[in-house]
Amino acid sequence: MKSVFKPFLKRRYLVLVLLWFVYVVNYLDRLIITTFLPFMQEDLHLTPVQSGQLVSAFFFVYALCQIPYGFIVDKFGAKKTMGVSILLFSAVTALTGSVKNFLHFMILRFGLAIGEAGFYPGAAQTIKSWFPSKEQGMAMSSFSTGKTVASALGPVILTTLSVYLFGGSWRPVFYLLAIPGFISAIFLWVYVQNSPNEIKNKTQPQNETKTKTIQTNSILETKKIKDKKVNSSIFLKDSYFYLYSIIQFCQLAVYWGCTTWLTSFLVKQHGMNIQQMGIIATLPYIISIFSMMLGGWLMDKVFHRMKPIALIAYLSLVPLLLVIGQVDKGKISVLLPLLLLIGFFISFNIGASLASLQNRYPKEVLGRAIGISNTCGQFGSFISPVIAGYLVIVTASGSQDFHNVFNFLAGIAGVGALCAIFMKEKPLKVLDLPKFEEEQPKQQIL
Repeated sequence: MKSVFKPFLKRRYLVLVLLWFVYVVNYLDRLIITTFLPFMQEDLHLTPVQSGQLVSAFFFVYALCQIPYGFIVDKFGAKKTMGVSILLFSAVTALTGSVKNFLHFMILRFGLAIGEAGFYPGAAQTIKSWFPSKEQGMAMSSFSTGKTVASALGPVILTTLSVYLFGGSWRPVFYLLAIPGFISAIFLWVYVQNSPNEIKNKTQPQNETKTKTIQTNSILETKKIKDKKVNSSIFLKDSYFYLYSIIQFCQLAVYWGCTTWLTSFLVKQHGMNIQQMGIIATLPYIISIFSMMLGGWLMDKVFHRMKPIALIAYLSLVPLLLVIGQVDKGKISVLLPLLLLIGFFISFNIGASLASLQNRYPKEVLGRAIGISNTCGQFGSFISPVIAGYLVIVTASGSQDFHNVFNFLAGIAGVGALCAIFMKEKPLKVLDLPKFEEEQPKQQIL
């Protein structure tokens, strides 16, 4: 029996690695704009207001696309959705290298958001199909490190390519970055299936398949009948889903609020040069990789639910964010540990929260549930940097004070903790009806 499932055991980790790689490329395509924005401002004659609009426009459109993509994943499958998404955002990345003006740039930002928005719901659905519930936390945590790795290494990689390959020009880097996207789309199409059963059905001997046809059809018919009871309103009637969506809003609002303003905080408030800023700004994202993995492991092996992990993360972030804005200029010995701790706790709940949603709802409605909750989260990504920008205090000397920004982000983390306190993670009774574990034992253990 073990020899039968051994190929699938290997395959599911290959699937995870491929999805992780695409997620890294996905985030690099997103981060390349902020990396080269100062140079693009000069070449395209963009004002600071226009630059801010370009950054925010992506998250606004990205958020709007989450719900429709959730329905698309449920209807057409994860593989097709991801394939189209990867091809689209890779093409737009290449086209951005030839951008001419603000209007052209804005259209391309819309196109990038539409393309990238389809990958994540498809990837989450694929991971749910390939990994049993007891491994969802680690699987999603491992997958989610892709964005942290891209955030940590992206600026260094992209600027190095620009300097050493293209003489400091930013346009060819966009062309080059599109290539990994097109290649990954090919690999995903060849090696990734929506579920292990699709591979199993292709590799089974024909006569063995025939002998099991009646049993398979019987299970499918039973499943269809029971699936009618698992309708699209299952998560809309669940109070957990709304608290979870607010937590997603808080999670991404704090994450992108810190990500957007961290470099300016280090340069404008603490007077660091570009080299110092680049090194220190990278460290929180590096430690986030380990905290994300730890949170997923605790979800799978210790707590088996998200609530305690979320409470640890957000209750820790509140005092850290309140304190870091008050650190005096030049006190690196105080600033650096605070940044590392914030980097640790800001990603601590990411993998656990994603696995929690996957474990709670059946795959028939998971795409829609992820789409709606991720929409709430992406609006946090859109709103937080904009509000924080108005809270920056410009002093008479020209320096900037960010303590109000971090107070604001601490308040958002407090809301996340409050939602986690009231969250109930008892299993939904309606989920007992389909009995997925009994009907699909082979798929679940792969």
